[in-house]
Amino acid sequence: MRLTVLGGGGFRVPLVYRALLEDAPVLGRDGAPVELVLHDTDPARLKVVLSVLERVAAARPGPAPVSFRAAVDLDDALRGADFVFSAIRVGGTDGRVGDERAPLAEGVLGQETVGAGGVLYGLRTVPVATAIAERVAALAPEAWVINFTNPAGTVTEAMSRVLGDRVIGICDSPVGLCRRAARALGADPDRAMYDYVGLNHLGWLRRLVVDGRDRLPELLADDEALASFEEGRLFGAGFLRVLGALPNEYLHYYYFRREALAAVRASETTRGEFLRDQQEAFFSAAAERPDQAYELWEHTRLEREETYLAEARAASGSWERDASDLEGGGYDRVAMALMRAIRNDERTTLVLNVRNRSAVPFLDADAVVETVCTVGAGGAVPLAAGPVREDQAGLMLSLKAVERATIEAATTGSRAAAVRALALHPLVDSAAAAARILDRSRP
Repeated sequence: MRLTVLGGGGFRVPLVYRALLEDAPVLGRDGAPVELVLHDTDPARLKVVLSVLERVAAARPGPAPVSFRAAVDLDDALRGADFVFSAIRVGGTDGRVGDERAPLAEGVLGQETVGAGGVLYGLRTVPVATAIAERVAALAPEAWVINFTNPAGTVTEAMSRVLGDRVIGICDSPVGLCRRAARALGADPDRAMYDYVGLNHLGWLRRLVVDGRDRLPELLADDEALASFEEGRLFGAGFLRVLGALPNEYLHYYYFRREALAAVRASETTRGEFLRDQQEAFFSAAAERPDQAYELWEHTRLEREETYLAEARAASGSWERDASDLEGGGYDRVAMALMRAIRNDERTTLVLNVRNRSAVPFLDADAVVETVCTVGAGGAVPLAAGPVREDQAGLMLSLKAVERATIEAATTGSRAAAVRALALHPLVDSAAAAARILDRSRP
């Protein structure tokens, strides 16, 4: 079984390798070898990641059950792949900094996947992701593409126009929310059933069923339980009862736009600037001291997790993440569960980004949604979401229009579509500002 990671020099690739080592006996059916192939356009970063993987493999007793290698050429990386992880960052962290700073200069929230920043990132990324999808279709038509690349909903929908249902987007935010909510009730997260619907970084947990009973109303009524996990503290018990649902953490930017913007503007650096500086320091140090690459990576990873969504937490009381917040499940674990289900026909249920079919009644069949899916050898099939509240449906329709205008602009070069994508976004309050943001983002 061969897994290819595009963006193989990415900081989180060692998480994928560690998870793959654990799952190798299951994924390598009948003793078949398991191979990890890494492709990246930055050879220096790729070399550092390979040194981290070498340390991970060396720390295990006996030979590692997963081999790995680098592939300089994209076509070489894709040929023979059973699964392809797309985890690219077009423009690198410098591109992210620009995506955040251009909107902030206009007094508009700048964030990697939300608001104007997400649109700018999508405009830059969709053409590259579409080209990758075309190469997969030509060289590995039976492969399953698992998309990590942000903005995940936009990118997955763009790739699905080439690959159909063979591309599936994943995100660890929904699974983290669901598992934290179950633990807050004292329930086993693996025994609960979840009703979650939305778009990527714009979804809601609407029911949490344990032993046949929906316990979400019980959780929403319990101030102490809500205060025990990240989303409860982020949104506050009173507002969560107003909503009657548990929102994805990224909805803080929508429901508390003024506070979130103030917190971002008050910070000395944007999140992108923090990660750029942090990763530059890590990759530089690890290149000089490859024998310490793993220790440096682990230290940097923990710091990264502890500071996740720091500006949103600053806007809601400046609290620190605790151990339960950090144990969301991880996108690497979601990816492994998805791979096991497809490869071994292990029927399971996961929250994924897939084409809608008829799951969400007010969106067309090709619209990519983030919702509960059944997964098996044939891929992921979304479950019927049933009625969606008007406030949730309204946000979903607005953001889907933004995503599709972004894809149109990215694939045709239309300035009008790009301005439309920015101006229609709920977090952009001026069409004139939208045009200026677009101009600021382009050299």
